[in-house]
Amino acid sequence: MGELNNIDRMESPQTLIQNLLDQLIAEGKERGLQVAAYVRGELVVNAWAGVADGESKRPVEADTLFPIFSVTKGIATTIIHRLVERGRLSYDEPIAAVWPEFGAHGKDRITLREGLNHSAGLPHMPRGIGFGELCDWESMCAAIADLTPSWPPGSRIEYHAMTWGWIVGETARRADGRSFSQLLDDEIRQPLGLEAMYVGIPDAVASRVAILDERGMDPPAPDDDVPRSVPGWIGPLHGLMNRADARRACIPASNGIMSALAMARHYAALLPGGVDGVELLPASRVGIATEMQKPARATDDNQPKCWGLGYQIGCAGSIFGESAVAFGHGGYGGSIGFADTSLGLAMGLTKNFFHKEDTPRLIVDTLRGALR
Repeated sequence: MGELNNIDRMESPQTLIQNLLDQLIAEGKERGLQVAAYVRGELVVNAWAGVADGESKRPVEADTLFPIFSVTKGIATTIIHRLVERGRLSYDEPIAAVWPEFGAHGKDRITLREGLNHSAGLPHMPRGIGFGELCDWESMCAAIADLTPSWPPGSRIEYHAMTWGWIVGETARRADGRSFSQLLDDEIRQPLGLEAMYVGIPDAVASRVAILDERGMDPPAPDDDVPRSVPGWIGPLHGLMNRADARRACIPASNGIMSALAMARHYAALLPGGVDGVELLPASRVGIATEMQKPARATDDNQPKCWGLGYQIGCAGSIFGESAVAFGHGGYGGSIGFADTSLGLAMGLTKNFFHKEDTPRLIVDTLRGALR
C-alpha cells in the first residue's frame, strides 16, 4: 500500500481510522469494513464504512455481522483457558481421558496442549464427508475421533486449519457438559454483554450478515484424493461462508460471525484491568497461554515461532507486532482480533472483500502510530 493521503495524523484515532476506511472504500481497495479498538478498557475507535452486500448495496452498520474464519480460534481459545483456570480441563491430560473415543488409532496420548498448539498430528480433514457432515457436530466429532495421526503427535507443529475446532471444542464439551454454543454464551457473551458474537447464527440475525466476495486469491486445490487441511470441495472459502448451512453450523475453528466491536471487547477483557470491570482471564493465565510453544517430543528446533497455547503471538513479521506481549488470531481474507499488552490495546477488524493487498496491516499500523 502507498502512503496514507489527506489525513492529518494529529487527529483522534477515531477520526484517523474512519477517514482511512472511507479512503479505502473510495479507492475500491475494500468493499465493507469495521474496525474497533479499546485502549486500557476505553473504546477509542468504532468505525465502519462501505457496503455489506456488493449487489444490493446494503450499507455496513455498527451491528453488521461478518464471517471471520480463523479469528474464531482466538475466541475458542479463551473459553478453553477459562475452563483450565477453574480446573475443568488440564493442558497436559490426554484428551482421551474425557473423550475416550478420541484415543483410537494411536491418539491415546495426545494432550489438550498438543491440540491447542497444533502439534496433535491431525491437520487433515476426514475423507468421504460433505457439507452435511461438516455442519453436524456429532458427525464431525465421530470422524475426528476416527482419524489416524499424520505424524507422531507432539513432534511438530503444523496448522490444524479446521480440525482444531472439533478437537478442542469436543474436549471442552466432554469435560464440562455444556455445548460449545452454550460455553460461548456463558463464558464470553454474557459476562461482556455481547450480542454480536456467534459461532452458528440464529435465524433472527441472518439478514445482518455481510456477503463475502473474493478476487485474485488462490483457488482451492482440486485433488481431494490428497489429504488436506481444507479440502477443495469446501472452497472457495468466501463461498462457504455465504452458505446458510455453514453460517448456522458450529465450527469453532473457522465459522465465527461477529462484529469488530464484539471481537475487540473480547480482547480488551484479556488485558490487565479488563473492560467495564470484566477480566476474562487473570494476567497469570494469559502469561501461560501466550508462552511460545515447542512440541514436547520435537526432534529439532525448526518449529513455527508464533504459536502460544491456541493464540497466535507476536513475532518477526507478525501483524500483531514483534513481541509475544501481543496475541490474538487472524483469519482468512484479512479479519483479525488481537491484544497488545505494551499499549493496552485491543483491536478487532472485519471485512468482506478478500484480496492479496495487505490493507489490514495498513489499518493496524495506522492505529498503532496514532497511539504511540
